[in-house]
Amino acid sequence: MMTSIDLHCHSTASDGTLTPAELVRAGAAAGLDVMAITDHDTTGGWAEAAAARPEGMRLVRGAELSCRWRGAEPAIPLHLLAYLFDPAEPVLAAKLAGLREDREQRGERIVAKLRADGVPITWEEVYGYAAGGSVGRPHIAQALIRAGLVKTTNEAFESAWLGARYFVPKSDLDVFDAVRAVREAGGVVVFAHPRATKRGRVVPDELITALAEAGLFGLEADHEDHSPAERAQIRALAERLGLAVTGSSDFHGTHKTVQLGAFTTAPEMYEKIVSAATGVPVLG
Repeated sequence: MMTSIDLHCHSTASDGTLTPAELVRAGAAAGLDVMAITDHDTTGGWAEAAAARPEGMRLVRGAELSCRWRGAEPAIPLHLLAYLFDPAEPVLAAKLAGLREDREQRGERIVAKLRADGVPITWEEVYGYAAGGSVGRPHIAQALIRAGLVKTTNEAFESAWLGARYFVPKSDLDVFDAVRAVREAGGVVVFAHPRATKRGRVVPDELITALAEAGLFGLEADHEDHSPAERAQIRALAERLGLAVTGSSDFHGTHKTVQLGAFTTAPEMYEKIVSAATGVPVLG
């Protein structure tokens, strides 16, 4: 029997469009045997996802961390997928709280800039879209769509809107600090879409080598933002460094066209991740 494992999915706790409960039910309906909830910089969806987890599906609790590598000028943003860490571990918990607070302040500043130009959206509306989760630019995009100013989230992220004109930088974790903090919280760290050149600048292999020495566990190879050649490069690099390789949808609901289970992780790689984690168990 084929096991279907999707280790990168978002809910309304960050910038997805399905609630955590809807997300796990959609995962089961899509035929997933294992799914991970990995909202940006928050564990806010964990409890609801766990309570709604369908019988027979295993749930990996995680988060996608906003990081930065300062070895280039300007610094290069990157994302780490942290799995099965203890959310109560004080160092990591404080880092996540700081990131969420920064996201909120950033969101308020973007909305203020838009309003100053006469755009009819409010912070209350944007905050409402986040439904108590981590506020992000997709929530502002939702308000712009509702106001009839753009048609899609992608359009909202173009330079005329949130991409440049109304862009406000956010604070991120130093990537080495993040790897260390997740490890200390018993978690396992996988570098999300490391070769996604269509998203902007990517980090050099030397950084990935240094991160592997610092405790990075794996690389996400199979992802919609990677070309076949980029996937092959990541696999070769992972093999050279002795890192695990994962694949996943990076599902965001209607904010993106990709479907749950579009890319999956091999069962033996999943087992490696689970056996290396000591923070919290897989549920199911």
